[in-house]
Amino acid sequence: MTAYPQVPVGDFCEIVSGATPKTGVADFWDGEIRWATPKDLSDLPGKYIDDTPRRITETGLQSCAATTLPAGSVLFSSRAPIGHVAINTVPMATNQGFKSLIPDGERADAHYLYYWLKAHRSHLESLGNGATFKEVSKTVVAKVAVPLPPLSVQRHIAQVLDHVDALRASRRQALTRLEGLTQSTFRETFKELLDGGGRYPVMSLAEWVDDQRPITYGILKPGGHEPDGVPYVRVVDMKMGGIEASAIRRTTAEISREYKRSILRAGDIMISIRGHVGRLAIVPKGLDGANITQDSARIAVPSESARYVMEFLRSRSSQNWMARRTKGAAVKGINLSDLKMLEIPVPDMALQQKFSVQADKIDQLVALQRLHLSKLDALFASIESRAFCGEPWSEVPAPAA
Repeated sequence: MTAYPQVPVGDFCEIVSGATPKTGVADFWDGEIRWATPKDLSDLPGKYIDDTPRRITETGLQSCAATTLPAGSVLFSSRAPIGHVAINTVPMATNQGFKSLIPDGERADAHYLYYWLKAHRSHLESLGNGATFKEVSKTVVAKVAVPLPPLSVQRHIAQVLDHVDALRASRRQALTRLEGLTQSTFRETFKELLDGGGRYPVMSLAEWVDDQRPITYGILKPGGHEPDGVPYVRVVDMKMGGIEASAIRRTTAEISREYKRSILRAGDIMISIRGHVGRLAIVPKGLDGANITQDSARIAVPSESARYVMEFLRSRSSQNWMARRTKGAAVKGINLSDLKMLEIPVPDMALQQKFSVQADKIDQLVALQRLHLSKLDALFASIESRAFCGEPWSEVPAPAA
């Protein structure tokens, strides 16, 4: 069987640039025409965009080079950043950060094109030019070649990817609910303590920590990857109270020994202290001996109290306490000297252990959901690879929920 033709985008799509009316003219703004920016696409929970924070008037539209895109167009951000994609469900205009695509409905399916663009974001980013910021021009977008199977095949590919993507979204929602369940269990278990029960003594965070392994920040700078080296944990690897091991990077044993003061042990608490301050995770057994980067710190609380302390640090009151002490202009951060002073009530050990048992059960459910999500991610990537390689598409059975 012959491969599908590689067709330039400009041959089957109208490519539409956006524009911005003058911001100082009141008559151009707060009208009825939805007007999208790349940031509006970054916050989307799915592939559709049906509204925008800002709107312009018909007069504003006519005052600049913006165009109203019909519903079912593919919005593609061409700068700051390159590669955000969405399908509009209602007519809307965009700012100059887009090269949006209006597909020829007899040749191309918008949903197929949406998935192709998302799958090839890195390639599209590489096509950008510019000194201050990278931008993909209309001419460049027009020349991008896309494998174009028959319309019925495009629709089937998009439907299969839709189905798997919906399953992935369902798993992510389940993980979010489980994360909330841990905190609600914590609040219920320690309700009296959180309501200001005066009978509980308090200790500073520094007092909870093993004297032999004081609270310390990481020194290791994120860098290259040594497949057989020592793992190191970045803030981006910390998710929902755990550490996402699939993307962990590794450094040489020599570098890790150089930064031995921040070596992790299983059961330690990690906390982000720069950028997104207050993200937390418990170190699993598989990362015993790993290291950490500059944006995080290690808190070596005794194992019997680690889960209680971590969830207290994740509580709203603690997060607010840290937020008030977070400083900085370009990069915000919290000083360890401040963090060490955070006061934590000391409940009965039996109550701490009761909570830890409950949290462990929730952790098991989280691990199962993460495993399912990992398998769905792999399946999605496999289908994308087969769908967009340009070779004839064969039927793929839809996975079960």
